[in-house]
Amino acid sequence: MAWRFMVLMKHSASRFLCTESYLRCLQQEPSPNLPTASVVICFHDEAWSTLLRTVHSVLDTAPRDFLKEIILVDDLSTQEYLKSSLSEYISKLPGVKLIRSNRRLGVIQGRMLGAARATGEVVVFMDSHCECHNGWLEPLLERLASDRSRIVSPVIDVIDWKTFQYHHTMELQRGVFDWKLDFHWKPLTEHEKKVRPSPVSPIRSPAVPGGVIAVHRHHFQNTGGYDSDMTLLGGENIELSIKAWLCGGSVEILPCSRVGHVYRTGMPYNFSDEKAIERNKIRIAETWLDSFKHLFYQHDRLACLISKAEKPNCTARIQLKKRLGCKGFLWFISNVYPELRPVQDRQGFSGKLYNAGLGLCVVAVRGLLELSPCSDNINQYFEFSSMKEIRFGSTLELCFDVRHEEIVLQNCTKEMENSAQQWDIKENGMIVHVLSGKCIEVKKTDICLQKCNKGINLVWQLNHSYPLDMR
Repeated sequence: MAWRFMVLMKHSASRFLCTESYLRCLQQEPSPNLPTASVVICFHDEAWSTLLRTVHSVLDTAPRDFLKEIILVDDLSTQEYLKSSLSEYISKLPGVKLIRSNRRLGVIQGRMLGAARATGEVVVFMDSHCECHNGWLEPLLERLASDRSRIVSPVIDVIDWKTFQYHHTMELQRGVFDWKLDFHWKPLTEHEKKVRPSPVSPIRSPAVPGGVIAVHRHHFQNTGGYDSDMTLLGGENIELSIKAWLCGGSVEILPCSRVGHVYRTGMPYNFSDEKAIERNKIRIAETWLDSFKHLFYQHDRLACLISKAEKPNCTARIQLKKRLGCKGFLWFISNVYPELRPVQDRQGFSGKLYNAGLGLCVVAVRGLLELSPCSDNINQYFEFSSMKEIRFGSTLELCFDVRHEEIVLQNCTKEMENSAQQWDIKENGMIVHVLSGKCIEVKKTDICLQKCNKGINLVWQLNHSYPLDMR
């Protein structure tokens, strides 16, 4: 398996070597005075071939003048081959250290343990199922040498875990996140591409992925590192990115650095404890999102429910935020990722959908729309999107649609032309169906389409009020 992994990676790398961008990267001479790096790899029950391929990949591609050490953190693995056999194997590799935890830590705290033992000026956190290309380390060190407050990441290529097929990332992308605090890759716009000094210039990015991250060790420790109260895995890269931007640093993706990452389901660190991930996200919201945290809770219903039952103690993180003199999250939206600001976040475009004629609110019950007294029930929360949709649900994936003149909830469609899911909310309170020109009306207990008139039952108000008090 390991040999097959190696052959496929080399074959895929050859395609990368032929690109114009790669040739430009080769023309850039790294400084001879780059800082040294400690590569921290945390693992739990990782496959022998994959783990050692990752280690040898680093050893084979990182210049020895700059690679201070590789630190393997064994997060209480249970597989026999990762015990004495691994210790014996690692003992023969110069510059590779093995730390064993006597309790389960998870990736976040495992990385913190590795960083505490590191001696290099830069710490590179790397997942235990990666493949590095020649020249991947030097660009990371170069950027951190010129500014210690940066957090940098290579371009991450995808390796299929079943076939080990290498999917080379050809399109320039930056890391972003949504209001559920989930990470996504987003291609650069044509304008962003045009204003870049060079195709290989660093990409200013709202967030970094979690797989491979490089930071200056002292700056990382002095600014609080990862949130040590986060557990297992999930959200730590978002928290680190937001903290960097708000507390005087920056985040970049470097096109001249490239690392492959094996993505698969069923890995030891794909924890099934969804609540642990949600609790990590709640800590981010309570610490960093300020008055915008209600948008996170509106989009993530499970987090909303957990936060009502459990009150996380974020005192230490909030004190860190004050000590570092960090900016507010509004600055992040305005200066780093303005696309995050939702059109719906305006008076009259989100909240309870109130009918003036009956004095009742629309509620979604088992996928059906009904009327009931207005309350703080999250099933009475709706949003009017920039695509003229009226959306509902914890993930906002259900939209108002029309079926036989009745208003129903259907999966939101991406087809906007001649869509039955588009609406106009008029200043007089009427909600007009764009396709038919009819209005939403309450007739007895039904919510349906009728010819627009001046009847009071056609008057609606979409209040900008939030279903739960999250302040």
